[in-house]
Amino acid sequence: MDNGVEVGTLTGRPLFFCGIGGSGMLPLAQIAHGLGHPVAGSDRSRDSGRTPAKFAWLESRGFTLFPQDGSGVTSPDQVLVASAAIEDTVPEVARAKELGCERLSRAELLSALFNEAGFSIAVGGTSGKSTVTGMIAWILHEGDYDPTVMNGAVMKNFVSAENPFASARIGRPELFVSEVDESDGSIALYRPTIGVLLNVSLDHKSIEELRVLFGDFVARAGTAVINLDSPEAGYLVPRAAHCVTFGVHSRNADITVDPDSIDQSEFGIRAAVIDNLRREVFPLILPMPGLHNLSNALAAIATASAAGIGVGNATYALRSFAGLSRRFDVIGTSAQGVTVIDDFGHNPEKCAATLRTLKASHGRVIAFFQPHGYGPLRQMGAELAQTFARELGPDDITIMCDPVYFGGTVDRSEGAERIVQLINAAGGKAEHIAAREDCGIRIAALARPGDRVVVMGARDDTLTEFAQSLLTRLP
Repeated sequence: MDNGVEVGTLTGRPLFFCGIGGSGMLPLAQIAHGLGHPVAGSDRSRDSGRTPAKFAWLESRGFTLFPQDGSGVTSPDQVLVASAAIEDTVPEVARAKELGCERLSRAELLSALFNEAGFSIAVGGTSGKSTVTGMIAWILHEGDYDPTVMNGAVMKNFVSAENPFASARIGRPELFVSEVDESDGSIALYRPTIGVLLNVSLDHKSIEELRVLFGDFVARAGTAVINLDSPEAGYLVPRAAHCVTFGVHSRNADITVDPDSIDQSEFGIRAAVIDNLRREVFPLILPMPGLHNLSNALAAIATASAAGIGVGNATYALRSFAGLSRRFDVIGTSAQGVTVIDDFGHNPEKCAATLRTLKASHGRVIAFFQPHGYGPLRQMGAELAQTFARELGPDDITIMCDPVYFGGTVDRSEGAERIVQLINAAGGKAEHIAAREDCGIRIAALARPGDRVVVMGARDDTLTEFAQSLLTRLP
């Protein structure tokens, strides 16, 4: 994949975002607006009345919003920013074609801005990207480096009355931190000063394709930061020109931990971080539970080290890291002690990490899962079923509704019921209930004191509202 987009050709030009409210589009629109571009957009979620507060906030911040009927595309000077998957029949796309507007994918615009920065940090991998991006951003912020940050999730440390949807941070354009996506191959567009590789496992592409994409990513980076606990990631170390390694379980990694020091609770994790490069040890107190978050913290600390920031400073900054929305986000606990957790888990590795964190403490788990599309369900459905069957115990239960669907021509012949059958066949306990609202009724009927209810899924902002509604109806 070749990136022919130069920032100079975009300077000052008006941008029109098709699907401006999406988790990937919204922060990019914020950054583009912060860099001086006039930004307008449309979103079918706005047209259907979903998440109205988000769109009202966008308008209050100077973003011009239109119905998704083509009426906002009026000039050939405009650049249409739209997912490559958006059909030509979408009115904005058709209108842009008529006018001869330039069209960029989200990744093409983001990579053009990213590659223009003097110092850039790209975070790649199958899972953990948003959390590690947020951690790096917080370390840089605490060091007064004022980074510009592009994330796929709201970073709680940066939330304010002025920016309640802080999945982006507008700082110095010459210091740019971003998560980068391998699912559509667009990771190939980025030329990072530091490229972080968290893990390599099945998600949207085959392992063979991922080895090529991530291997090329590591080779392009000025310095690669690689997780030795991931065998596939560790296999790519020789492709890096310069490398800093990390790992919770890898004693020979540049940044690791003393295994005897790890102390887990349902509220967080503590460990002694070992900097093998300088023969130093620092205490880490991370206010987030789970060994996967310890690994995420080591990734961020190793990245800081590669950037010339002291490991002690980076470790200390993470004591005040508040986490990300929808990343093991505790919504609350009902009067009778049922806790509701909102989580972005949607592929086998992310779901496994969340379920393991839940199972590290006592209490039954009711796992609600909304698949994030019919295509992903076909790609990774069998592995998802194995994950739920393996990670949950005989008293736990998985409740699965139909995949999220916002229209289009996708093949919907294979749905959630197949995954539920596979979970049950593997010895787990699962139920398929087509409508999400009916799942809520069933969960409320099942729940008892001490249970943890986790709401899992991606690509649907209303999942948080669903989690909040569950808390109000639980005993």
